Amino acid sequence: MRTILAGIVLVAVFCSGLWVGSNLFPAKEKQQTADSSKNAGSEESELLSARDSSAFSEEGDALSDSHTMEDDTIENELEKKVREIMEGMSLEEKTAQLFVITPEALTGVGTVIAAGQTTREAIQEYPVGGLIYFEQNLRSPEQVKEMLANTQQYSMERIGVPMFLSVDEEGGMVTRFANNENFDLEWVGNMSAIGDTGSTDAAREAGDKIGRFLEDLGFNMDNAPVADVLSNSANTVIGSRSFGSDSELVKRMALAEYQGLEAQGIIGVYKHFPGHGATEADTHEGYAYTEATLEEMMAEDLIPFQYGIANGVRVIMAAHIACPNVTGDDTPASLSYCMLTEVLRNQLGYEGIIITDGLNMGAIVNQYTSAEAAVKAIKAGADMLLMPADFQAAYEGVLQAVRNGDISEDRIDESVRRILALKIEYME
Repeated sequence: MRTILAGIVLVAVFCSGLWVGSNLFPAKEKQQTADSSKNAGSEESELLSARDSSAFSEEGDALSDSHTMEDDTIENELEKKVREIMEGMSLEEKTAQLFVITPEALTGVGTVIAAGQTTREAIQEYPVGGLIYFEQNLRSPEQVKEMLANTQQYSMERIGVPMFLSVDEEGGMVTRFANNENFDLEWVGNMSAIGDTGSTDAAREAGDKIGRFLEDLGFNMDNAPVADVLSNSANTVIGSRSFGSDSELVKRMALAEYQGLEAQGIIGVYKHFPGHGATEADTHEGYAYTEATLEEMMAEDLIPFQYGIANGVRVIMAAHIACPNVTGDDTPASLSYCMLTEVLRNQLGYEGIIITDGLNMGAIVNQYTSAEAAVKAIKAGADMLLMPADFQAAYEGVLQAVRNGDISEDRIDESVRRILALKIEYME
């Protein structure tokens, strides 16, 4: 089942860095993108901004007409602020920014429901890039607000920028609040049911509702929307979490939910690149793979990600699924230079933050130590490392890789610049 013979020619050419063609974007997609900029009244044109309507033109000159002097000024100011912060950061501080972990992994406390002196001291030692919270951390609105506010205060005191404070609130079957009787968040329903309506307004309303609730509590990031196309009918791990099996529908719905979150000040995280809907196995348990070739992915599973990138998506989560007919081996996409750098960065033109799926999942821990997985992910092109099984081992592993020259400090700086830039934008 893991044969790679069908993709060996593509692998040899693409992942060796010699791929020069630009025709992997389906002609149909190019035409629809171009048409959307002409039909101002259509649903597509409302979602695809004029700035990005030419993102996949032959010239690749999407920003030339609308990039103004004001844009340059804002960009230069942002770069200046990022540079000033980074000049005062040690390698250890920059490395800590690469991690999003649980409050328990940060503090060593069994179950964290408050942020006091223990949290402050932990942040002093490890000024991590972000924290992710689960149901055991969430007792009441007042408790969550105080915990998150204190955490942000400690981060600002320590490093001068906030943390990404995140949660998995997709709606549907993956929710931390809608099924918690202590919180007043109305369940928005399964994404599949919203997809069945065909209404992007319904998807945006779900994002608005979730985003408003999370922002009020003090969160600034949500691990949603699910941009997976349910292209494999035997898939169970995604199932009703997906908007559906039609990539054109999923791309519009995912973006609408993302824009709903964004309107409320919440950073959405597109997941799970390159598309978990094509698999049968569950990466929480162990090895999972897709047999799709790159051309097949571009024609289906990657369409929502391609569309999100064209419309300014800032964070994409990389799944642990293997893509042997693209990469030539069983390396999970989250640890694959071919998938993260050659495909996502170079082919799709993505410049935002790449965060891994949880590095404590079976697909990773069954094959790699925490240090190995962290180093491989950074070398592959990931910017942030989510929940390694052993945070301190992963952190020390990355530090050691820089010190012995396996990873350059410039590579660390590249990711930290992306992280700080997004934090500064949302902080202001």
